[in-house]
Amino acid sequence: LSCCMEHCTIAAVRYLNTVPLIEGLDELGGTGDGGGVELVLAAPSRIGAMVRSGEADLGLASIIEASDFASELMLIPSGMIGCDGATMTVRLFSSVPLEEITEVYADTDSRTSVVLCRVLLNRLFGIAPRMVEFDARERVVVGAGRGAGGEWPRSLLLIGDKVVTDSPPAVRYPYQLDLGKAWKELTGLPFVYAMWMCRRDRAGRENIATAAMVLDRQLRHNLTRMEWIIGEHASRHRWPNALARRYLSGLLRFRVGEAEKAAVARFFAEIAALEGTEAVAPDYWSRPAAVGVG
Repeated sequence: LSCCMEHCTIAAVRYLNTVPLIEGLDELGGTGDGGGVELVLAAPSRIGAMVRSGEADLGLASIIEASDFASELMLIPSGMIGCDGATMTVRLFSSVPLEEITEVYADTDSRTSVVLCRVLLNRLFGIAPRMVEFDARERVVVGAGRGAGGEWPRSLLLIGDKVVTDSPPAVRYPYQLDLGKAWKELTGLPFVYAMWMCRRDRAGRENIATAAMVLDRQLRHNLTRMEWIIGEHASRHRWPNALARRYLSGLLRFRVGEAEKAAVARFFAEIAALEGTEAVAPDYWSRPAAVGVG
């Protein structure tokens, strides 16, 4: 592969839920002549900006980026992180009934999940609580400085592996909401948290087309070896194997179909309704007929 494609930089996060999308990509590295795939790991909040700036050719970016920067970014349906019901790792914890929440300390790892939380609380309970940026690892409000944290807040939106590996004490939070499950019950649709994206003005490049096919092929291959992936990666991320199996093979979805595209459009419409703006129509890259993989 690497001998027959222009260099392509792909940005992603190495969490347990991204392994089926990126496992094996770093083995497709460059040849020394500038060709091949370079996998760059970054914080999830940085990936959209890396693609927009040209630092990465493609990125597994938060789906909200395609709404906020619709004129700059295009969705590549070669893989996603989504769910069709409960997500397990996107959860609202509260010490008060959900309808009484006035502020949510929101994990900064996923902007999409923060907006989804706002949408659901508004649609389900008619409330618009203040969202406070919160570093869930350090348990400190972003910008508050050292020594200001350590306590669990009254209401907390927690995202990612931390929900399993650093979960808050259940006794403190009798009221919880799995955002994927709540969205499914509200809309009847799956939910898409992240998808591959490229810059709109680079969408016609051959390396984008080839990389999109490589990503699709690698995902299909990885989905056939999920037991190996679970055995190889669950303990690295501090997940019990049985729980990782339920998560990766039972709860999450990685392929982009028509229902997922409908879900993205519905989410963008809900954002527009919440913020009083015009809804953005999702725009998807399509594969040029002439491009092949050697």
